[in-house]
Amino acid sequence: MSHRMILNETSYFGAGARAELVGEVQRRGYRKALVVTDAVLVKAGTVAKVTDLLDAAGLPYELFDKVMPNPTIGVVQEGVAAFAKAKADYLVAIGGGSPQDTAKAIGIITNNPDNADVRSLEGVAPTKKPSVPIIALATTAGTAAEVTINYVITDEENRRKFVCVDPHDIPVVAIIDSELMATMPVALKAATGMDALTHAIEGYITKGAWELTDALHIKAIEIIGRSLRASCKGDPKGVEDMALGQYVAGMGFSNVGLGLVHGMAHPLGAFYGTPHGVANAVLLPTIMAYNADFTGEKYRAVAVALGHEGAGSLPIGEVRKAAVAAVQKLSDDVGIPKRLSEVGVKPEDIADLARAALADVCTGGNPRDANLADIEALYRSIL
Repeated sequence: MSHRMILNETSYFGAGARAELVGEVQRRGYRKALVVTDAVLVKAGTVAKVTDLLDAAGLPYELFDKVMPNPTIGVVQEGVAAFAKAKADYLVAIGGGSPQDTAKAIGIITNNPDNADVRSLEGVAPTKKPSVPIIALATTAGTAAEVTINYVITDEENRRKFVCVDPHDIPVVAIIDSELMATMPVALKAATGMDALTHAIEGYITKGAWELTDALHIKAIEIIGRSLRASCKGDPKGVEDMALGQYVAGMGFSNVGLGLVHGMAHPLGAFYGTPHGVANAVLLPTIMAYNADFTGEKYRAVAVALGHEGAGSLPIGEVRKAAVAAVQKLSDDVGIPKRLSEVGVKPEDIADLARAALADVCTGGNPRDANLADIEALYRSIL
């Protein structure tokens, strides 16, 4: 059996790493960028920390700042038109998962116009050509979209989110500069940090996991477990470590897939606009418990990585409970809600949510197979 690993061509890490952008553009001979971001980051001055570098170097660009959380088909199609109108030849994505995902879809459709409907990209995308070159600058420590071959788009008309999996979409350059993340609101640091932890844990126990990705995911769990609380308190070292931890998790899960947490979280974003990290965090402990008997000794490693004292010698049943408890404690400490009703989930929607979750591409990777009744019961247990 063979295992595939796809990673960025080049990545930069550390405070101030955005300074490498100009050199990369010049070395690659790119002419004009479409900068894909959102209006909030423009207003906050975060985008200017990047575009000022382009201005100083005399590198032309146009700005597309129409991205919103849970980006839609319509926004993607508007971005494709903006790229063509700008006569750009590369994309600069500045933001968290939403701008990164939007840029991926713009780049893919530009070079694969047969998929301009966007919906046809769902699942393992049928594209023939690589995306327009993307240079991705992350502003949140969580999604790892800058290193993954996945992106998620919302179909508002049908009230669903769908995942596109495509090796052609990975950014050629990723820049992980913690200075772009330092001014994130605490709630966003908490939500994106728990998203990163979910990536690491689900990637570690997914059906496709293997030794190389296991090593990445356990290291990511360790980094996130020691850094997320500090990051939420504004500690610069905590922010920088979270920037690294979420990227390491992305290196792993992008290549092996996720599981039921993501499968159940995506419908919450489509139905209610629930922030993706919050949805994952609310679901994670309960679904970890649901999966526990199907994970072998892996929860022991999770508990050790999260600093649970004595986890190495506990009986397997106890250590599995300890791993779940450690995740719940971290979630509580950074202020994540415990119940789905706190994020607007309505009992009358659960049957539809469950059907969407069962059909989600992530659900098939779960270590324990789940049917429709199981998923409905899990939603209700956390309501």
